[in-house]
Amino acid sequence: MLLYDRLIEDCLGLLKGRPGRRLAEGVTGADWPDAGDCNLILKGEMAYELGGGSLPAVSGIGFTSSDRHVCGDEIWLYGRDLPELREDAPYARLVFLRVAENGLGDEAAAYAAIRKIEYTRYHVAPQGYMMRISAAMERESVRVGREALRAGLDFSKVGGLFLDGYRRHPEVLAAKLIFITLPDFPYEELGRQVRQAEKITGALDHIFKNLRMDCSSCELKEVCDEVEGMRALHSSNAGK
Repeated sequence: MLLYDRLIEDCLGLLKGRPGRRLAEGVTGADWPDAGDCNLILKGEMAYELGGGSLPAVSGIGFTSSDRHVCGDEIWLYGRDLPELREDAPYARLVFLRVAENGLGDEAAAYAAIRKIEYTRYHVAPQGYMMRISAAMERESVRVGREALRAGLDFSKVGGLFLDGYRRHPEVLAAKLIFITLPDFPYEELGRQVRQAEKITGALDHIFKNLRMDCSSCELKEVCDEVEGMRALHSSNAGK
């Protein structure tokens, strides 16, 4: 699974030289309750919002089979932690997942597996941490509750629940989760990289459906030209 490697490298490159720290190891979802479908935080109950209003609110996912990018389960934070924030802040959440080479199944199963793993974010609901996801607007903002902060909510606990969620998928060998709240981070460029990841996944759907197309006029030509392995995958699938 090399298709997302360049994107992962570009995203990590944006973080290079910026102040970040790895959060506590061995954290699991058992360290904080999951609210399930009852994770509603009204405006009067929230301390602040991550990615609220016109502030950046970016989320992205990438897959790799290289332990160079994802050596084990990790949670990283660039910027202030939840208890340190006092007002609305820009926000990004990235997850890079290591899977075995060809570990997502055959061509027909790979796209479905990627989407199923991606949708994990809709099934993780840390109590007091209400994610507001808009796929259409490509935004993922978060309302953070005052009571949850008083009870000790931080990114380590949120990350533990996410790691548990991703590791429930047997295809996932390891997960690297990154939270960003830096005020001066290039969120716009990060958003561009995230959109490229979605284009890669969309191109996989086209390929695995074995669509016959004129590559010279295809709207996904740019993706095939830029992403290592995509054109070869397309050609091999079209020849079946």
